[in-house]
Amino acid sequence: MSKLSRRKLLAAAAPLAAVPLVGKLAFDGQAEAGGHDHSSHSHPRTPASHVPGAEGHAAMIGAEVPAVGEEHDLDALLYPPPALPYGRGRLRNYELTAVDKDIEIAPGITFPAWTYNGTVPGPVIRATEGDRLRVKLANGGSHPHTIHFHGIHPANMDGVFEVVETGGSFTYEFEARPAGFHLYHCHATPLKKHIHKGLYGAFIIDPKEPRPPAKELVMVMNGYDTDADGGNNFYTVNGRSFFYAKYPIKVRRSQLVRIYLANLTEFDLVNSFHLHGDFFRYQPTGTGDNWEYTDTVMQCQGQRGVIEIQFANTGRFMFHAHQSEFAELGWMGFFEVDE
Repeated sequence: MSKLSRRKLLAAAAPLAAVPLVGKLAFDGQAEAGGHDHSSHSHPRTPASHVPGAEGHAAMIGAEVPAVGEEHDLDALLYPPPALPYGRGRLRNYELTAVDKDIEIAPGITFPAWTYNGTVPGPVIRATEGDRLRVKLANGGSHPHTIHFHGIHPANMDGVFEVVETGGSFTYEFEARPAGFHLYHCHATPLKKHIHKGLYGAFIIDPKEPRPPAKELVMVMNGYDTDADGGNNFYTVNGRSFFYAKYPIKVRRSQLVRIYLANLTEFDLVNSFHLHGDFFRYQPTGTGDNWEYTDTVMQCQGQRGVIEIQFANTGRFMFHAHQSEFAELGWMGFFEVDE
């Protein structure tokens, strides 16, 4: 089923797809189910111009893109809660419930996920440095779970030994620090399964001196192994393949755009973000004063950083993983830049 599912996704993308994607279709789905084609083939690839409707397109965008859902379905994951000014000791409450849930990641393709609050990734948690963070985990799933927060906290709040059995609960409470962009995820064993199944999310701690005002976005990169062979078949940002190709993210020219970018992809060593048509500043982990000026960054699992960009031009600008296969299997989208 997974081989057919992957093939159907690629076939659906063909009329608007890139030349490399059409090349994959020329092999009639002979690539391995895990999405890694290591075999050699004697017959040539089919040029894009020979595929009906392909017309040599370098991208796909709009209503015909094979993506699931309506335009605003992922807004709660893409747009973080607003930052609050510094107020030492202020209490910030969050409640997360671990739930087993089948989620549709591509048209007709469901994945048996383990989730926080029913989404992959889980909800964005945000606090300001010095806040008292209180997060209650209730386990409504079928397996023991925890929450491990990246950052600084007491040992008994680390989410390694505080395993929550089905039907149980545990409340994490600690001071939010240091300022930066962090992660949270389940740390129950087998760890790779709990992370791959979807138990993770973005954790923003704002600095006491606020960052400049910006249009803020959260992008969590991940993959899905739909046939349990240890290799991903689909790749996404914020959980659904090609979603931001079907529904481009709208920004304004010269507007400061801040992206909190994180990688929670299991099974692949690295993931990446590449922006077309412009450069951005990148700050690893969202800490310190070090900024890189580039158009491509790579992250291993658990790495994250803050991107800041002010688009110089209007129009449609693609962003995607610079592992071409990841892009062809779902991890790509567009910014729609207006005046």
